[in-house]
Amino acid sequence: MIITCKNAFKITNITLKSLMKMSTATEAAVNKSQKITINNQTINFVKVGTGPRNLLCFPGALGTIWSDFKPQVEGLDRNQFTLVAWDPPGYGDSRPPNRHFGVDFYENDADCAQKFMEALGITKYSLLGWSDGGISSIILAAKYQQNVDKLVIWGANSYVVKEELDSCEKLRDISKWSDRMKAPLVDMYTEEGLVKMWNHWCDTFAEIYKNGGDICSNLLKDVNCPTLILHGDKDPMVAPEHPGYLFENIKKAKLHRYPDGKHNIHLKYADDFNKRVTEFLLQ
Repeated sequence: MIITCKNAFKITNITLKSLMKMSTATEAAVNKSQKITINNQTINFVKVGTGPRNLLCFPGALGTIWSDFKPQVEGLDRNQFTLVAWDPPGYGDSRPPNRHFGVDFYENDADCAQKFMEALGITKYSLLGWSDGGISSIILAAKYQQNVDKLVIWGANSYVVKEELDSCEKLRDISKWSDRMKAPLVDMYTEEGLVKMWNHWCDTFAEIYKNGGDICSNLLKDVNCPTLILHGDKDPMVAPEHPGYLFENIKKAKLHRYPDGKHNIHLKYADDFNKRVTEFLLQ
């Protein structure tokens, strides 16, 4: 069929609006969350992309897919990657049951993540772990070496020092949080639920410090996959010594620093972060 130039440009406002609605609806359908049950635990997740390299995005404390990884879910190349992002057990929509905290929760999350990926039929994948998710990702990479291709971590630490405990205690009272920080979590958990969950997290963090402070330092030697450590040098939550310690004790590690970065470098510098992560994963 031949279309003349005159007819080709006869696209009405109604047609454009329809196309925009179709595009939005298609994107929403692609990003639609799914649920699966792992050992009686509801797991909420999204899976996007058709690329040959599988990724699992691992949120931080109280974090969810969209609070912690929106720029990565929407920004990483879906032709290069098949990306899975989850709400860790007891966080976000991965309920019931509600979150259970104990000094072994980092390892429990790592074990659950491996079973979750196995249930999806994904046996080889790379990890993008932020903060608590970075710690669990280290453990996962060490324990399940045959399954983890590459590891990317930021805002993570393998042990707790006093200044980090002090930072945690300063943040314990959520009434002192900014509205921008608190509002999405209140929407997800209710204010009462957030207070209860955050206090349990702080109590567990204090218990880990009381028990000597180590979380997973003994496992760093068992991380055999190529690892990219990213760090914001102005991170108020992670002591300055940690990125260097991880770099020195993980065999195949690279380290990149953001001199003005804080704890959320993947959100603040999303484009640069995604570019660096993509280059590392495609090497």
